[in-house]
Amino acid sequence: MRQRLSSEPDRYRGRRRVPTPPRSRYAAVVTTAFVGAGVVALGAGALPDAKSVSPAVLDELKQASVTSQDAASRADSAERASRSDRPATTAAAAEQDVWLLPLQGYDFNSPYGMRWGKLHTGVDLVAPEGTPYVAIHDGTVTKAGWFGGYGYTVIVKHADGSEAIYGHSSSLTVQEGQQVKAGDQLGLVGNTGHSYGSHLHLEIHVKGEPLDPVPWLQKRGVDIKLQVEAFYTEAAAS
Repeated sequence: MRQRLSSEPDRYRGRRRVPTPPRSRYAAVVTTAFVGAGVVALGAGALPDAKSVSPAVLDELKQASVTSQDAASRADSAERASRSDRPATTAAAAEQDVWLLPLQGYDFNSPYGMRWGKLHTGVDLVAPEGTPYVAIHDGTVTKAGWFGGYGYTVIVKHADGSEAIYGHSSSLTVQEGQQVKAGDQLGLVGNTGHSYGSHLHLEIHVKGEPLDPVPWLQKRGVDIKLQVEAFYTEAAAS
């Protein structure tokens, strides 16, 4: 599990493995090194008598060296071209599918289901008051303010029509109508409204009806009970 502060400025930073050079480029480099070594060996007198070597052989070695260097140059050019031809929108398109945990270092409490004879329509994530929480997905803020028993609340509507409700905040850092990205801070954990203690109440609504956030988010790569995000797991492995 990757530990991450929600206030971390660069949320998509991860270690990258050094890419293996293309096979054609590798072969060209090896060939150049081999031929170069041969020419150096001849010039240094590695053979009994460098003057006795046929001029035709020397010409062939020099030509092979030029050819291999040209191949390496072409391989480099092809590699640079392939990088520049990649759509600039690829990263942005991938980010549109990112789903994240709303905060880090919480205790999962009060799952979705019946509680005290009533349906508890979300999950409670216990954390100290003032802990920043973030958007789990891109969307539009449709509510940012007092919301009855939810206290200070943020509601974000996603492109697929689903909504995430973040309740019992101590304060909010977004406004209605604001566009947010996954990972953008929405507010601070609090104890406002009908709350039993400092925690973030998270609900997921689809077509106006509440759903259990646990399996719903698991399908999107987020295990809110185990505090695991598929996006950061993949980034760390890349």
